[in-house]
Amino acid sequence: MLRTVVVVGSLLLGTSVVVAQQNVVAQTQTLMKNSGKSLGGVLGAMVKGDKPYDQAAVDGALSQLSDLAKKLPDQFPDSVKGIETDGDYSASPKIWTNRSEFNAQIASFTKAVSDATGKVKDLDSLKATLPTIAKQCGNCHEGFRVKNL
Repeated sequence: MLRTVVVVGSLLLGTSVVVAQQNVVAQTQTLMKNSGKSLGGVLGAMVKGDKPYDQAAVDGALSQLSDLAKKLPDQFPDSVKGIETDGDYSASPKIWTNRSEFNAQIASFTKAVSDATGKVKDLDSLKATLPTIAKQCGNCHEGFRVKNL
């Protein structure tokens, strides 16, 4: 009886760990998709002239990117290393083998978003600021994201 309780308890604990890992991965995917919408679908669309300039939308998009910047350091714990996602991309193993560079990329992204927050007041200032934020996103994606086959 005691053996059964221990086995069942171990299975439940193992299952809860797997579910927690999958939750972190799913949360990361959601954060990244929302950031892509903010960056490309809101800010980028305004810069291209596809959408009219809207300060409330700019502030909302920058707020979402700031939220991502705050959460990114905790989105890649060791427990999710090697987990492939259902989407087009997965986290590169370089995140864990070169954590200091990954953290430096996050810091650069955080600074770019922080510098833009409160300073973008019109289309011209958005046009001047967006390339820096986009570059920081791209730098991290190039080095720390892999395309799923």
